[in-house]
This record gives sequence, C-alpha cells and structure tokens, in this order.
Amino acid sequence: MPLYLNDEQVMLRDTTKQFVAEHAPVSHLRALRDANDSTGFSRDLWKQFAEMGFTSILIGEDHGGLGLGHVEAGVVLEEIGRNLSPSPFLTTAVAAVEALKGTAHAERWFPGIVAGDTVAALAIDERAKHGDAIAMTAERSGNGFKLSGEKRFVTHAHVADLLIVAARTSGADVDDAGVTLFAVPKDADGLSHETERLADSSLAARSRFDRVEVDADAVIGEVDNGRVVLERLLAAGRTGASAEMLGVGGGAMDMTVAYMKERKQFGAPIGSFQALQHRAAHLYSEMEVARAAVLKAQQLLDADDARADEAVSVAKAMTGLAATLAVQEGIQMHGGIGMTDEYDIGFYMKRARVLAEMFGDSNFHADRLARKAGY
Repeated sequence: MPLYLNDEQVMLRDTTKQFVAEHAPVSHLRALRDANDSTGFSRDLWKQFAEMGFTSILIGEDHGGLGLGHVEAGVVLEEIGRNLSPSPFLTTAVAAVEALKGTAHAERWFPGIVAGDTVAALAIDERAKHGDAIAMTAERSGNGFKLSGEKRFVTHAHVADLLIVAARTSGADVDDAGVTLFAVPKDADGLSHETERLADSSLAARSRFDRVEVDADAVIGEVDNGRVVLERLLAAGRTGASAEMLGVGGGAMDMTVAYMKERKQFGAPIGSFQALQHRAAHLYSEMEVARAAVLKAQQLLDADDARADEAVSVAKAMTGLAATLAVQEGIQMHGGIGMTDEYDIGFYMKRARVLAEMFGDSNFHADRLARKAGY
C-alpha cells in the first residue's frame, strides 16, 4: 500500500482543512476557555460536523453512514489537531463507533451519531496512567449486572448520552479474560461525575458507579470476552489520537516556521541562522516519519491486517515523540513570548501533552512492542 493519500482522500483533506480552519480555529478554543464553558465543545459545531458527513465516516451505509475507513477519519482528525478544535469526534465518531459496530447497539446509537445529536464517552482508565488492568466490577443481578467502581479521565462524561464501560465480570485485575463492555445510558441510577479541567482546557471526569444496574442487553459483545471489543476500540482510539497529534505537531511546526521568517535578530530573520535551520529540518524529518507510521497503521486497520496491532503502537509512540518535539521546539524558538498566553503556541503544547497520554503514552507503547517481541 502506498504511503500517500489517493485522489478522493486528498479532496476530503482539502474540504476538511477549509471547513475546520474557518469554523473551528484556535480562537474558537480560546473563546471557550475564556468563557469557562461547561460543556467542553460547541454543540452547534458538532451538528455542523454531522452536516459535513464527518461524524458518519466510519459508520456503514446500512446505518446511514459513509462507510469509509480510518484513513479518512484520520484526515479529519489531523485538521482537528491542527486547529485545536474542541470536539467529541475522536471518542464518539471513531472509538465508540468502532466498539459498537456489528452489535445490536449500532441500531440504537448510530443514527444519533450520524445526525450530530449523540455524544459518547469512554470509561476505560482507572489509574493516573493508562494501563491494561481493570478492577471495576460487574456483578450478576437478575437478568443483568450491577456496576461498581470508578473510572478516570472520562472525556465528555458529564454531557455524554452514552458511556462505554469496561468492567470485570470474573478473574483478577490484570487478567485478559473476564472483562465485559457495557453500553450505559447517561441517566442510569447510581452514576455520577466529578468534572475536571485538563491542561488543554478540555473537560474530563471521574465517573463513579454505585451499583449501577443495567440489563443483559447492555453488554457489548460477549460476557467475559470483552477484550476483543476493547482492543478494537483502543486500536481505533490510538490511531485516531495519533492522527490528531500529527495535526497538533504540524500546526505548531507551521506556526514556528512562520515566526522564524518574521522575527529578526541582529538585523536578520532568525530563520536564516543555521543552528535553527538544522533544528527545523530535524523536526520536519521526525514529523514525516511519524506521518508514515500513522498512515500505515490506518491502512492496516482498514485492511483488517493481523499486523495492525503492532503498527498502531508504533504510530502512537512515534507521534507522541514527534509532537512533543514540535511543541517544545515551538516554545523555544518563540523565545520568552512562547510562554505567554498571548501566543497560541502554548495551546499546542498543552493539547499535545493530553493527547500523548490518551490510550497510552510513548513509553507504554514502546514497552508493549518490546513485550510482543519477547523482551
């Protein structure tokens, strides 16, 4: 598979670039932050995403979607990252959609996602860092289950219509087997959220489940075999987060290069200084390598290739490193003003930090790859 976009994907990229830059630029994020917005994104913009067809990219035509793939979803996510557009696209239209595909829940939730009316949240993590252990319990109760425990960093949980929850129905915390996924509606009794604002001004929650009752129909996939669905969700989320980080890193790099052409020292643009040219060239190379890794992961996921799992971890690790380099170089080359709120480069640094942690950071995925290789 060639590591470049085809004509149709290029058209989608051009359309998305223009739309997102016009309707959801960095100033949109700044306005939401300054207003102390309690939703975390614009519902009107989410509806516009739906009207553009973005929310239905991964949904099949049999459910009113476009039936496209992760490459196309990544095209949208890169522009979201480039403009730092607050949106539930990654969690809802990518990760949640992938988890619900081929299940009875698709019939219920996909129409709302296609229309831009539904927001989904992922209740997966339980610790300060992403990991595989799941301790939250789901006890049998009549024809259903009672969920008890706490999830952390649940993005958009306080406004989500649906929570996809990973809980343990048997076994120990670290066991692969014994995990079950549930679709929990927002109005479930015993469900509460403590909302926190993250470094990038987005909103996530500690979601507490106090014997939340769900019936057997809430199960996504099979009882005790939820890892299959969870891994599919995580692969989509990790690849999507990687694509968004490409946009964040690319946006920071473009902003920095433009500044290097404008800012003068000793009567010359700082971009003419060889030392800074070397650093900019190094950054460009790292971003291009990361871009190739992300595109390969997307293509393998779309082809349902057995090698996709490793490619996803490579993409997440490499984009985490490349985006971090991009924002750090951006701050340094802007000098002292890069640390001020007046310049947008600081927003890129904060968003890159949050995305790097989502679904596992670079160290997590490097370790994952090493273990798979037998180290």
